[in-house]
Amino acid sequence: MDLLNTLVDKGLRRESPTRDEALAVLATSDDDLLDVVAAAGKVRRHWFGRRVKLNYLVNLKSGLCPEDCSYCSQRLGSTAGILKYTWLKPGEASEAAAAGLAGGAKRVCLVASGRGPTDRDVDRVSETIRTIKDQHENVEVCACLGLLSDGQAERLREAGADAYNHNLNTSEATYGDITTTHTYADRVDTVNKAHAAGLSACSGLIAGMGESDEDLVDVVFSLRELDPDSVPVNFLIPFEGTPLGKEWNLTPQRCLRILAMVRFVCPDAEVRIAGGREVHLRTMQPLALNLANSIFLGDYLTSEGQAGKADLEMIADAGFEVEGAEQVTLPEHRAAAAAGGCGSHGSAGCGSGAEAGCGSHAEAGCGSHEGGGVCGTASAPEPAANEARTDLVAVRRRGAGTDLAPNA
Repeated sequence: MDLLNTLVDKGLRRESPTRDEALAVLATSDDDLLDVVAAAGKVRRHWFGRRVKLNYLVNLKSGLCPEDCSYCSQRLGSTAGILKYTWLKPGEASEAAAAGLAGGAKRVCLVASGRGPTDRDVDRVSETIRTIKDQHENVEVCACLGLLSDGQAERLREAGADAYNHNLNTSEATYGDITTTHTYADRVDTVNKAHAAGLSACSGLIAGMGESDEDLVDVVFSLRELDPDSVPVNFLIPFEGTPLGKEWNLTPQRCLRILAMVRFVCPDAEVRIAGGREVHLRTMQPLALNLANSIFLGDYLTSEGQAGKADLEMIADAGFEVEGAEQVTLPEHRAAAAAGGCGSHGSAGCGSGAEAGCGSHAEAGCGSHEGGGVCGTASAPEPAANEARTDLVAVRRRGAGTDLAPNA
């Protein structure tokens, strides 16, 4: 397929595809799906080999959020029966992190619900970061605390944070349909603050919220302009008790196409399969490792994930290897830029010289109208609605905030 050959060539050169090419990936047929995966897999292996980076979430403060993000079980007005608790103490957070690190995680993502941290919150998270770093050599720590005020990113960096997550989630055009208590521009501002402070920026999206193909392409090209080092791809977990609790728009095949499109647009960024992979990719999860080079281990913020042992077996059975603490995740050119502070990234994004350029919290955190025109042609047929698999949505009842052992 000429399209795929073109996309592979561009990906190996860190060159941006066109919008029409990105839309065409989402419009490919099931008959062509394995060809799409194979093509995107070439780009993934070129930049990241067969390594899979493991990340582990610690929910520092759960529920009781004043924001109205429609996808979130912790939102204002949510009736989802999730765990609700205030800030974990530094020792408790470090103990929770230790479980993930023992399971092979390389990065710990510290997430807290809320619009954004107060200065006192930054103090307490900074203490938590120092505690984890003191007890675990070489661990990467990513914070995900919502919208940042001036100076807060710098304070987190001084405390030892390596990265900051703040997802764009969906396109600017449809953002107001998902959230009304803050704006798309607020999110962009926070990602820029993380960059400027020298933190590795982590920013991604949520698929499955009823968005169009154009919306998906819009948000991924916006991410390319922002140039995050990590791009988490969340698949909406439809929690009962939230406005999007009945949105079941994804199939495993569509999830694979979305991941392939993200890989082509952000070829040398860490693409992470985040929340919802067990719910929507299901038995196709191993195939997705050919597209993404990073996953979350075990549970998410408010929902249970696949058993950590099963994650490790899946990686091995698919012919991949867990990335070690001594290994550098990013390609050399990106790692060098990160060492000089993420604010040193070029405006083109994702390491490319193309004008398109790559570049609070989703269910996976640190850390959401099918169809759409392609290449100027008529709209592609809409995929069949996915069967509602409510049996796969399980509220987290273990780990942080409980007396039960975590899943890692």
